[in-house]
Amino acid sequence: MAVAAFYLFDLDQYLSLTALKSRLDQFREYQAANGALTAGIFFVIYVLATGLSVPGAALLTLVAGALFGLLGGTIIVSFASTLGATLAFLVSRLVLGDSVRKRFPKAFAAFDRGMEKEGAFYLLSLRLIPLFPFVVINLVMGLTKIRTLVFAGVSQLGMLPGTLAYVNAGQQLATLESPKDILSPALFGSFILLGLVPIFGKRVVDVIRRRRLYARFEKPEQIDRNIIAIGGGSAGLVTGFIAAAVKAKVALVTDDKMGGDCLYTGCVPSKSLLRSARFMQDVRQHQAFGFASASAEVDFAAVMGRVQKIIQTIEPHDSPERYESLGVECVSGHAKIVSPWEVEVDGKRLTAANIVIATGGKPFVPPIDGIEDCDYLTSDTLWELTEQPERLVILGGGPIGCEMAQAFARLGTQVELVERGERLLAREDTDAAEVVQQTLVDNGVSLRLKHTAVRVEDGQALICDGPDGEVSLPFDRLLVAVGRKANTQNLGLEEMGIETEPNGTISVNDHLQTRYPNIYACGDVIGPYQFTHSASHEAWYCAVNALFGKFRKFRVDYSVLPWVTFTEPELARVGLNETEANERGIDHQVIRYSLEGLDRALADEAAHGFVKVITAGNSDKILGATVVGHHGGELLAEFTLAMRHGLGLKKIMGTVHPYPTFSEATKFAAGRWQDANKPEWLMPWLEKFHRWSRS
Repeated sequence: MAVAAFYLFDLDQYLSLTALKSRLDQFREYQAANGALTAGIFFVIYVLATGLSVPGAALLTLVAGALFGLLGGTIIVSFASTLGATLAFLVSRLVLGDSVRKRFPKAFAAFDRGMEKEGAFYLLSLRLIPLFPFVVINLVMGLTKIRTLVFAGVSQLGMLPGTLAYVNAGQQLATLESPKDILSPALFGSFILLGLVPIFGKRVVDVIRRRRLYARFEKPEQIDRNIIAIGGGSAGLVTGFIAAAVKAKVALVTDDKMGGDCLYTGCVPSKSLLRSARFMQDVRQHQAFGFASASAEVDFAAVMGRVQKIIQTIEPHDSPERYESLGVECVSGHAKIVSPWEVEVDGKRLTAANIVIATGGKPFVPPIDGIEDCDYLTSDTLWELTEQPERLVILGGGPIGCEMAQAFARLGTQVELVERGERLLAREDTDAAEVVQQTLVDNGVSLRLKHTAVRVEDGQALICDGPDGEVSLPFDRLLVAVGRKANTQNLGLEEMGIETEPNGTISVNDHLQTRYPNIYACGDVIGPYQFTHSASHEAWYCAVNALFGKFRKFRVDYSVLPWVTFTEPELARVGLNETEANERGIDHQVIRYSLEGLDRALADEAAHGFVKVITAGNSDKILGATVVGHHGGELLAEFTLAMRHGLGLKKIMGTVHPYPTFSEATKFAAGRWQDANKPEWLMPWLEKFHRWSRS
């Protein structure tokens, strides 16, 4: 409104060079008689002009030089321009900030990370180069999360050279024909070079820091490998595979079996156990499938034997023999980093230009009084069981706790699941978690929500503090499933000065580099997502950045990362869920399709759950999806693909899906969006058209 009024009332005539030059003598007379008052009025006018983002700041700066001289004019303009720019910055943040940020959440998330680290340098460079209009800089910076005091301080410093140039030129205001006259090619070039100083300065500082960082180490005369990957899990295997595929020389060091947690204690054994448990559940539901009778007896040792057999079947895929055949040097032993280029393995030193830490994680066991006196289980040791426990207490209501609770309950074990929160699966939407929670109850799992483990008594009972006081939960075995922690012990991190986060994970930047640019880390050892597929995803960035970072480095991208809790029904999600969209204040729609009406789900006696899609505003752009149902993980793949490649629900709606399949649920969800967003104003006209076409 202020800008519109400025032009509507023809106020720009008062800020033209001709008008100012014609009144210069009057201004000087008034200033001679009222020095302080003139300075104050001029200061306010300058602040208002810049704060309201109206043109004229350059001309006012010339006037300041004409009226107050080089020193006085520079002081007045320097502080007035900073104050005005900060006001414009705050107005932009207040008026435009939320709406623009909500419209482009992913773009601003990446932009904010960059601004947080190097925003001051970039702002200073922009201020020093007159090519960029200051008005635009003020408004754009208001959309970022740069702190106001930082913006003001950097702006004042960055605008000072330009202010000096214009104020100095203003002393000859009467001879100037245009403000552009003061920007000769030489002066303009000087400003550009000056604007590059902060960027080059930062690079120089980075080089100096890097040299100091490496100064205490003596680089080996000969480097034998391009990469040494430490860890034989998903992250290490993928690092080795990619490096070997592009003909780099790579060594993979592990002190355990290759294949890691996923193969031996995680994904493979748990899904194998869940499949056996699902068979028992089908037997119990035999009447729903039209059978008068059906029975089966659990042979727990045989069930666990089947789990081990599947592990053995998959084992060759991750074996040293296979990776050696691919060109990966496999080294068995404990690795310790002794320099940025050297890894010591049981006394022998290996050299490489780059090191990738991929040592994974292990179950976290909370310091509960008495827990060390009982033979508790974790996701690592659970698979050693050969005798089925009659009573199993599971501590933790996350994905591992829920999956194992359902599996053991279906196999006939009496299961009690303890969770200190108000519900299970706290990272998921409440309605999605409630479907899984109810299924666990239906399967016989006893839930102890809002219960905190206090102690273990006599190695036979878990004492919990609940809403009604202390309760004792007797058990034959106790499974601790409250999370995982990074494997960072005895790697030489402390000696190397490689920082870790408060939760124990290794600190890395957006390129997955540690404190040392040639030492990378990926997988469970860094978080924030502890999945096999996220470890593989990160390993790609580590390998490519390590091998080709001299030409281009890639920032790790978690924007489209799916995950699945493999209970029945499965709970799968990618991107934002409804809870997160609400918490972030993002303008969105929630589209929901119930699987109760899906023909294939009805045929399979699996008509429970739903598909929920979060879209941006009134568009069909997918911000996230949650699927709760049979084959939920498979259904999620279509949404993941669409999000990754910028395809909206209209594209899904226009894709033929075979009938009858579960995949139709994604199309029907897209149809719900289309129905909810049809142009209602057009419907009466279409009705009239069809009535006319029948006549």
